[in-house]
Amino acid sequence: MEKLKIGIIGCGGIANGKHMPSLKRQSDRAEMVAFCDLIVDRAEKAAKEYGTENAKVYTDYRELLEDKSIDVVHVCTPNRSHSEITVAALEAGKHVMCEKPMAKTTADAKLMLDAAKRTGKKLSIAYQNRYRPDSMLLKRYIDRGDLGEIYYGKAHAIRRRAVPTWGVFLNEYEQGGGPLIDIGTHALDLTLWMMNNYKPKAVLGKAFKKLGNQTETANAWGDWDPKEFTVEDSAFGFIIMEDGATISLESSWALNSLDVDEAKTTLCGTLGGADMKNGLRINKVDLNTQITIVPDLSAGGVAFYEGGKGLNASELEASMWLDSIINDTDPLVLPEQAFVVTQLLEAIYTSSNTGKAVYF
Repeated sequence: MEKLKIGIIGCGGIANGKHMPSLKRQSDRAEMVAFCDLIVDRAEKAAKEYGTENAKVYTDYRELLEDKSIDVVHVCTPNRSHSEITVAALEAGKHVMCEKPMAKTTADAKLMLDAAKRTGKKLSIAYQNRYRPDSMLLKRYIDRGDLGEIYYGKAHAIRRRAVPTWGVFLNEYEQGGGPLIDIGTHALDLTLWMMNNYKPKAVLGKAFKKLGNQTETANAWGDWDPKEFTVEDSAFGFIIMEDGATISLESSWALNSLDVDEAKTTLCGTLGGADMKNGLRINKVDLNTQITIVPDLSAGGVAFYEGGKGLNASELEASMWLDSIINDTDPLVLPEQAFVVTQLLEAIYTSSNTGKAVYF
């Protein structure tokens, strides 16, 4: 089989920290042949470290997309440009893996969804927390019916003091928001996927900027610059689905709380519940006794995907993504699912700004 040829658009932190190392582990069936970044040094460094011997370097993504030999594009740019680049790549005949969230706005996400349907090319969004062993095991429990009807969920994305101070994370124009759209999006995706519920009815939310103007912050990555902090530092939402199921979402980069959890979910069903507070825990009643099941994920047998052994979540994401292209199957993260996540994030921001609930 001829190797899939991949182009990387955006060679910053997420590309270097996740996408390119993960794709490199798939070198038997894919190769990175093109790299694009507004800062040419970044693209050249990435090409040298991860690319083929004759890998090309660009500063304009449109030029990269003109290369008809490229099969797949990974979009690793700030949120504002996700839609523009993804639509162009799909129209150019490329399959696209786009970093989360799908887009800055629902309107932009809809353009991406429509382009994928129109072109017939595959589109997936990089929600890698689905690929963790605890997530995949919990999903199997749920699909087997162990929790029954899941009618309440909590999406957890709470940091005490871990504001990202590099790149454009604090820039509302580039990103569309702060912790809600950055890490809240992972927790919400995880919760919706576990519940298999993508039909929202109403959303009430509130975003806060209460700590962003402070100095001497004890932040994990050093003090932030209050002048650059143009997004919220925490945000919370309450979501009601069409079938009556409800989800509470909590997100923060900076919050005076010791209850810290990130990219985790809590689920309550008619036959049992689950949470990821201290590893995966399943709770239910058996023989008229309350019991808690704590799976040993350090033991063998936790890779629920052929070829998944020895791969971390990001590497498994890359492997399964390439499989979906080679075998012409659906990717694990469907664009229709990611679209609903963006709808709900935008609804929380809208509700916060207007002081009113948003109805679908």
